[in-house]
Amino acid sequence: MSSSPIPGDLPTALRSITYHGLAPGPGLIVLGAVHGNETCGTEAILRLAGELERAERQLLRGTLTLVPITNPLAFQRVQRMGERNLNRNFRITDAPQDFEDRLANRLCPLLAAHDVLLDLHSFHTPGEPFVMLGPENNDHGLEAFQRAPEEEALVRRLGPRRIVEGWLDTYAVGVARRLRNPNATLRAQMLSTDPSYGIGTTEYMRSQGGYGVTLECGQHDDPEAPEVGYRAILNTLGHLGLMELPPPPPRNDLEVLRLVEVVDRDDPLDAFSRPWQSFDRIRAGEEIGVRANGVSVRAPADGFIVFPNPNALPGNEWFYRAEISSRSVDGLKSRELPS
Repeated sequence: MSSSPIPGDLPTALRSITYHGLAPGPGLIVLGAVHGNETCGTEAILRLAGELERAERQLLRGTLTLVPITNPLAFQRVQRMGERNLNRNFRITDAPQDFEDRLANRLCPLLAAHDVLLDLHSFHTPGEPFVMLGPENNDHGLEAFQRAPEEEALVRRLGPRRIVEGWLDTYAVGVARRLRNPNATLRAQMLSTDPSYGIGTTEYMRSQGGYGVTLECGQHDDPEAPEVGYRAILNTLGHLGLMELPPPPPRNDLEVLRLVEVVDRDDPLDAFSRPWQSFDRIRAGEEIGVRANGVSVRAPADGFIVFPNPNALPGNEWFYRAEISSRSVDGLKSRELPS
């Protein structure tokens, strides 16, 4: 692995806090601020760490690692990325080319040493918290996985009712389209034409034999978002039996959606037709946005808009489209949604 020096204006260390229970149990790692402007996870993690330090809570079993600021460069700059998106192309690199490569070289072994990952995020536009779920058990395709029942059981007990699946499959389709029509030259953007660029923290965790979920706690500045993250950490600790906490009850009103399409922004002048929020309903034929050349971007079918980003860089994700999923999550299918 390269030992090239780190430029003097970049952070040189990553802080993690680990507690070891004296009884055996699984290892849980909780990440905050993978994206530097998403600080609700940082607040939630530091709140719990303070309680542990003051002995207001005790870890009894297993291992708990807290990483309050996962990307210190992006956090320092108060922006989503440092030199690129840490939550893409997340893997060990023999010849690191940027800050996030060096960071991933430290983070990957840390994740692999645990069994379960809870990654706390927030999103750009207002909306309801939701959980990103991995694939069903499979031995093939982009993401072979054999721990879906455990992941589903956790998802149903985190707190939010809304579940979203289909990330990596949908991202791979977007990669194929980018390869036919790349829009960028910067490395941080050109990486988005590499299928591995869709691999983030949870995908890496699953590749190492564990399981993990991303919890989107709410809009970046929502004062309730840190509480959503904090409660999710406690629910996870209770569900895994690492602390003496009441087992969290499973939600019985799940809304399960599947991502089916990602649409990129091609030009800085591409613009949404209205200020979309995540999970706004869209109808077949409805205009979502207009390209710089005047071409209208319309929904091909009924569904929902997810992660609309009016400030996306050209060549990067502008928005995702989702539809109701037929998947059963921990034995429960999506509730009937009002039309």
